[in-house]
Amino acid sequence: MDAGTALPVTAFWVVALLVLLALAFDFMNGFHDAANSIATVVSTGVLKPGQAVVFAAFFNAVAIFVFGYAVAATMGKGLIDPKIVDIHVVFGALIGGLVWNTVTWFYGIPSSSSHALAGGLLGAAISKAGAGAVISSGFIKIVLFIFISPLLGFILGSLLMVAVAWACRKTTPSRVDRLFRRLQLVSAAAFSLGHGGNDAQKTIGIIWMLLIATGYAAAGDKSPPIWIAICAYTAIGAGTMFGGWRIVKTMGQKITKLKPVGGFCAEGAGAITLFLNTFMGVPVSTTHTITGAIVGVGSTQRASAVRWGVAGNIIWAWIFTIPASAFVAAVSYWVSFQLF
Repeated sequence: MDAGTALPVTAFWVVALLVLLALAFDFMNGFHDAANSIATVVSTGVLKPGQAVVFAAFFNAVAIFVFGYAVAATMGKGLIDPKIVDIHVVFGALIGGLVWNTVTWFYGIPSSSSHALAGGLLGAAISKAGAGAVISSGFIKIVLFIFISPLLGFILGSLLMVAVAWACRKTTPSRVDRLFRRLQLVSAAAFSLGHGGNDAQKTIGIIWMLLIATGYAAAGDKSPPIWIAICAYTAIGAGTMFGGWRIVKTMGQKITKLKPVGGFCAEGAGAITLFLNTFMGVPVSTTHTITGAIVGVGSTQRASAVRWGVAGNIIWAWIFTIPASAFVAAVSYWVSFQLF
């Protein structure tokens, strides 16, 4: 259907329901990934859980004023051929992402909401039009950053920890603890800002793609309607406020023990990584980023400070995220024909 073509009223309600489903995914994204933003600040005792989720949710939402729509453009136009997008493809992609997020949340596994959604797009697109509908360069970029983002987080986390240790070498441990309890509020805010900026845009991209495909937005528009951005940032902030507590324990305690100085370095490294990728338009995983940074911080103390078995289990979840969500999306694509 050409952009600008009016749809029947019944089709409008189908589109509206899919927009709500996309916002539900965005809410689940915040809920699932809340641990990324608050685990370190909670595990170090700098903020209580209730304070931390409100704090993180606020900066998730404020990100609307900081970042553009480069990531949204990548998700909406850079992964699958826009010409094959319809309500069935969008439905399949969203269900694929939602199911995987729900399963990993239930088992307390820090997986990537970003890659779950990308996998959903992959499965739904292949179901409709075969592998030719997939934009390989876009997926190659995402797969590369499965490795690059945690590696960058690891390197930056390690370097920050070493630099801080050197700078504070003549300072008493109690004074260092007091100082970084304050500074960790800054790093936690920066990471939450980066989380909101990168992750909310993925939902913006999906809704924007849906509206273009169904004629409710023009394909030539350089940015999505502002109401999409407001809804997406609000949804992810609300999800963060409810918090995925099952994952907080894994991120903040099971990988390595963190003190405020370690929490500051991990969040700082994660924030830098997210800011760089968001401005470049690369949809990356906040989970991968902060996990790499936490492992980097822990490894500067000694290798045994990191529970490598837990880290290994997390990596297996990363590997299975895209194919698992793609499979669910493929099934959901065909089921959608019975619904719409």
